[in-house]
Amino acid sequence: MKVIRPTDPDYASAAAALNRRAEASDAVREVVSGVIKAVRERGDAAVLELTEKFDGAKLTAAQMRVPQSELDAAWNAADATLRSALEASHRNVMAFAKRSMRQAWSYKNEQGADVGEVFHPFERVGCYVPGGTAPLVSTSIMTVTFAAAAGVPEIVVCTPCGRDGTVNPGLLAALKLAGATEVYKVGGSQAIAALAFGTETIRPVTKIFGPGNSYVVEAKRQAFGVVSIDLLPGPSEVLILADKSGNPAFIAADILAQAEHGKDSMAGFITDDATLLDAVVAEVDSQSKTLSRQVQLAPVLEKGAFCMLVPSLEEGARLVNDFAPEHLTLITTREDAILPLIRTAGAIFLGNHSPVAVGDFLAGPSHTLPTGGSGKSFPGITADMFQRRTSIIRLDRESCVKSESIVRAFSQVEGLDAHGRSVSIRCS
Repeated sequence: MKVIRPTDPDYASAAAALNRRAEASDAVREVVSGVIKAVRERGDAAVLELTEKFDGAKLTAAQMRVPQSELDAAWNAADATLRSALEASHRNVMAFAKRSMRQAWSYKNEQGADVGEVFHPFERVGCYVPGGTAPLVSTSIMTVTFAAAAGVPEIVVCTPCGRDGTVNPGLLAALKLAGATEVYKVGGSQAIAALAFGTETIRPVTKIFGPGNSYVVEAKRQAFGVVSIDLLPGPSEVLILADKSGNPAFIAADILAQAEHGKDSMAGFITDDATLLDAVVAEVDSQSKTLSRQVQLAPVLEKGAFCMLVPSLEEGARLVNDFAPEHLTLITTREDAILPLIRTAGAIFLGNHSPVAVGDFLAGPSHTLPTGGSGKSFPGITADMFQRRTSIIRLDRESCVKSESIVRAFSQVEGLDAHGRSVSIRCS
C-alpha cells in the first residue's frame, strides 16, 4: 500500500489527485462504441459472437434466456443456509424500498389551480448483474427487489454465464426470490446494448440499472438518451476516515474486503493519527497473508490502495468530498461535527462496528452506488428511480381567469400570441 504523509514532497499533488472525475479512456470508449454499433445492426448474431469472444461461451439465440423452470429449480435446490440469508436480505431491502418511494401529492397554487405529482412504475426495466470471478448474488437482491417494490411489471436481468453456458445457481435463486421476470445469459457492454436497443430475442427496456466494469459503465453512458440510466456504478471502492478511536484490525479488514474484488477496485484510508496509520498498514500486511483471493488482492494493494495522514479530520473530510467514494466508513469521537461535512459519499458507514460488507449484503439500502467520483453527481439506487414522475394541473374558470394576465405578459414578451389567446379565449 502506498503511504502518504504531510511531510512528503508529493503530498500536495497526491491530495489533489484524489479529486476525480468519472471518465472512460479513449480505448474503452472505442471498444464500447463498436459493440453498440454491432448489436444495433446485427442483433442476436452480434450478441452471440461477442459472448463467445469475451466470455468464452458458445450459445444459440434460444439458449440466451434462462427458462423459468431453471429459476424455480435453482431456488428449490438452494440449501437452507443460503435461502435464509437471501430471504433476510430481501426482507430488509424490500422494507427499505417501500419506505423510500415517492407518493402522489397536490396543492392549490396562488391562482387556485390544482397542481401536483403522481408516480407510476416504469413498464420494463433492465438490471445488469455482474458475474466473473465473483458472481454478485447480492446484486440480484439490491437491484431487482427495488424494481419489484416499485411495481415494475417487467424486470429484465442480464448476467454473464460461464464458459459452459451456465449461470451460478445461487445467483439464479436470488433472482427468483427478488422477482426477475426475464433472465438472459448476456454480459458486458453487449448486454447493455441489447437492453437499450433490443434484439430479436431481447426486447428493449426503458431504463437500465446496475453496476459493472468500465466497459459496462461506458455502455450505459453511450446509451443514455435512448434509455434512461440509473447512475454510473463501476469498479468497487471504499474510503475510510478515522481518528485515533478507529480499530486498526477492523479498518484493515474493510480495506482487504474491498481489495478482494480485484481489477480496478480501490481502497483508501485517511487519518489524522500517525500511530493508527502505522497500525493499519501492519494489519493489512498481516491479514492479507491469510486470505484466499491472492490473485485479486495483490494488484489492488499495490496500485489501488493507499493510506494517508492528514493534519486534521476536517482536512480529511474535504478530501473525502473530492474523492466522492462509493463507500465511506467514518470512525470518530466527533461524529456530530464531521458527518455534516461529508456531501458526496454514496453510502456512509458509521463507527467501528459498521462493516461495509453488511451494506453489501443485508442492511437495506442498495449497494449499487456511484463510483469513480460520480458520487458528486449521482446517488445510489433508490426505489423512486423505478418510478416515472408525471405532473398534474387542473384549473377551473376562476383560476383560469386569475392566470390570464400573467400568461398574457409572458406570451407578449416571448412573441407567442397564440399562447396568450389559448388562455384568454377561455376567460371571455
